[in-house]
Formats: sequence, C-alpha cells, structure tokens
Amino acid sequence: MAAAGGSPSIVEYFGGEDGYRCGYCKNETGNLSHGMWAHSMTVQDYQDLIDRGWRRSGKYVYKPIMNQTCCPQYTIRCQALHFQTSKSHKKVLKKMLKFLSKGDVPKVVSEEEPMDSHIEDVGACDFAYKGESHVSQSELTPLGVDHAERVENEDQDTGEKKEEGNVQKVESDSLRLYADKETPVPGEPSRSAKGVHAPPKPGKGADLSKPPCRKAKDIRKERKLQKLLQNQTCTVEGSQLQAADQVFLLQNSKSKTNQPKTIEDFVFVSLPDDAQHKLEFTRFLCDSPLEAENAPNGPECGYGSFHQQYWLDGKIIAVGVIDILPYCVSSVYLYYDPDYSFLSLGVYSALREIAFTRQLHEKAPDLCFYYMGFYIHSCPKMRYKGQYRPSDLLCPETYIWTPIEQCLPLLEHSKYCRFNQDGKAVDEGRIKELGRVRVLHKRTVMPYSVYKKRRKGPSDEASVQQYASLVGQTCSERMLLFRS
Repeated sequence: MAAAGGSPSIVEYFGGEDGYRCGYCKNETGNLSHGMWAHSMTVQDYQDLIDRGWRRSGKYVYKPIMNQTCCPQYTIRCQALHFQTSKSHKKVLKKMLKFLSKGDVPKVVSEEEPMDSHIEDVGACDFAYKGESHVSQSELTPLGVDHAERVENEDQDTGEKKEEGNVQKVESDSLRLYADKETPVPGEPSRSAKGVHAPPKPGKGADLSKPPCRKAKDIRKERKLQKLLQNQTCTVEGSQLQAADQVFLLQNSKSKTNQPKTIEDFVFVSLPDDAQHKLEFTRFLCDSPLEAENAPNGPECGYGSFHQQYWLDGKIIAVGVIDILPYCVSSVYLYYDPDYSFLSLGVYSALREIAFTRQLHEKAPDLCFYYMGFYIHSCPKMRYKGQYRPSDLLCPETYIWTPIEQCLPLLEHSKYCRFNQDGKAVDEGRIKELGRVRVLHKRTVMPYSVYKKRRKGPSDEASVQQYASLVGQTCSERMLLFRS
C-alpha cells in the first residue's frame, strides 16, 4: 500500500553498539538493540519494519540484536480470524459480563496485574486523552451484555487456574501503564489444587465392585436416547422418522448447541435493561510518528495510531494505544485505573482488540492479524502471549513466520533460535543495492550513490550499510535516511 500522495518516512539511524539495563533479567548492560528516531513514518513502512523485527515506543523505533541481547525478543502475531478463546480468556470475559450485568465483584482479587517490567520501552510515549467534558455521548459506543441468567448459567467452568502474578508496575497519575500491552500472566494453581492428596483410609476408598461414577449430564443424555429407541417410530412435523434417525438428529442438534463460543459471543451481546454498570468505548487519533491514512479498501476509521478509551458509568478507567496498519492491529500499551484491576483489564482489552481486528477485516480484507509486540521465552512471566492461539513467531534471520508450536521446543534448548529450518533459506528482503538507499541531505532527496560522492569527511558507508541491512531493500528505497 503506497502512501497515497502523503509524505515519505523520515528516519535518523543511531546504530546499537552500547548495551543498557534489561527490564526482564535486570542485567545492567545486557540489553542490546539498534535504534532510529522516526520524524515521520507511513503505516506501510512501519508494517514492513515490524515484519522485520522492529518495534516502536513513541517515535523511537528499535530492533533487538537477537543473537547478542540477554533476553531475545521475538515478534509475535496472533491469527485473529482463527483465534480460539481459552478457558482463562472466557473466565475474564464472563467476569466482566457478570460485573456489568449484576455488579458482581470477584471475592478473590489479584493484588497486581502483571505487566512488562521493561520500562525503557515506554519512556518515549506521548499520552493524552480527552476529559469527560470533551467527549459527547454520540462518540461513545456501548458494550452490550447478555441477560444475567445466561451469564450465570455459562459460568460453570470450575478448576480453572487463577490469573495472578507479581510483576513490577509503572504508575502515571492514577493510571497504570502496560508496556507493549502486557496482559496478566496465568499464575500458579490454587493452593488446594497444588496440595497432595492423602491416600484413602481402609474401607473409605472406592468400591471396585461398583461401576465408576458418571456425570449427571451423560446419564440424562443416555436416558433420553434410550427413551427414543424404545419408540420404534416418532412423528416430527407430520413426517415419520425411525428412532435411529431421531437419535441422529438429537446428537446433531446437541453438537451444534455445544459449539465453542467465539469471542464475539462474549463481547458483542445485548445489554439488559437492568444492568448495574455501563461500559462504553470511544476511539481517537493520537500523537504518533505514523501518518494517518485513508484508503478505499481500508477500514472506515483509517490507518494510524489511536487511543481506545474505556468508559465505565461515565468514568474513564483505561486507555489502550493501538496502531492500525495495512495487515494488522498492533497493540502498543495500556493505561488503566488500578481500582479496577479485579476486572483483568489487560486480558480483557487484548481480547477486545482481537475482536476489533476481526471487525476491521470485514472492510479491509488484508487486515487479519493482531500483533502483541515481543514474545520473550527466556523470561517465564512473559510467555503468556503464546497462549493467544493460533500464533506465529518471526524468524530472526529469514523473517519468515513460524507457528509457535514449532518454535517452543527450539527455545527450550537455546534462547536464540533460527526458526526457519531450511538451511539454504536467506532473507529475501535483504539489501542488494546500497546505492539505491534514499537519503535526505540539506533538504534534498537523493540516492546514497549521489550523496556518497558529495559527502565531505570520513565515510559513513558502514553505518548506512548496517541501517539498510536492518530495514531491508524495500524500506531503504522508500524511507528517507536523514544525514547531516
């Protein structure tokens, strides 16, 4: 997707020789990355950059030096169109529905919501949001909630792990900040689940002469089937069906009703008249190096960076920042009011953004992925991103996407891995002609081959070569590399 007559990206490359403190393992100099300042950037260029392992924090765009940094950070994307909610995800969604519809607050509330403790990633972000008085009701989109009894009936998943954890937080006024949209980490099972069961005392154990216990649901289903089989024929809407056919219909209908619920079944449901709370959303363009764009085959809101505001009963409780790009929604970070941490707003907002990605796909067919930043396998509390399935990790050498299931065994043996198992495969987007790199020098755009001849002083070819190899041939020919 071209910039449609817009201004080109202008970047200033800084290299990446010096190490700095790692927010994951706390190594004082182990975090190594290349960096550049984006004076402006098109959404297509940023899409291509994140597909080569880059990531933005405000206007600073950085790429970890994967084979040297202490905690390799692999770009991860979720296939939003095929996303399947896990039990823990459903638990968060049901918790929100029950709170909105009936005002229920969980009895056991996690003291903290885990986040990425890598503070440096969010230092350059510019955060601002409209106050209540600046938002009209017409800008708010209500969140629907299903009837209370349906919510109560669905909340039958027992034995799920509590989503708790202890990770460092950043506070900004009364709102907490999640770097790279770090959502809560599924924690340890409850104490009762971890306890070791004592062996049964003599005479108190199971009677092996009796059949094992069965679920009441299975018993009811079997009785119903037996009753149908006792009647050789039965009438359905005036037609005669053999008992076997009737059994088939019953089983078929049961399988339909037992279909797993989609994320939309939880997010986009109707709100009862007597709901205790009202959750609404509004979206605004926000300050970012990304140039806002609109395209005929793009989403109605356009491409660019947006604040997604979460309003509860007229009070703003969370603000998420997302980048809407040609092929994906990229989650940047989330602010939330700590008074509402019991709602697991990190997980909930991630699920909302996946649902939003699926909505955008209906208007923009190419937009079908949800990017959650980096997956860091060497940091156990950061592995939760791999639970949003199906997901892929980016090969740090060939920039080919690989299903995460194939990557995990490799990462168990080495924290740095090449995921592409084809030894002959190379980076197809690698730099081939250095002279074609576009340069901005003294307000004049020129290819590097021309700039090199005009330049006075020591050669900067090594730096330009490094920059071009990291951004790739396509971006190096579109973006303008600022040279003083």
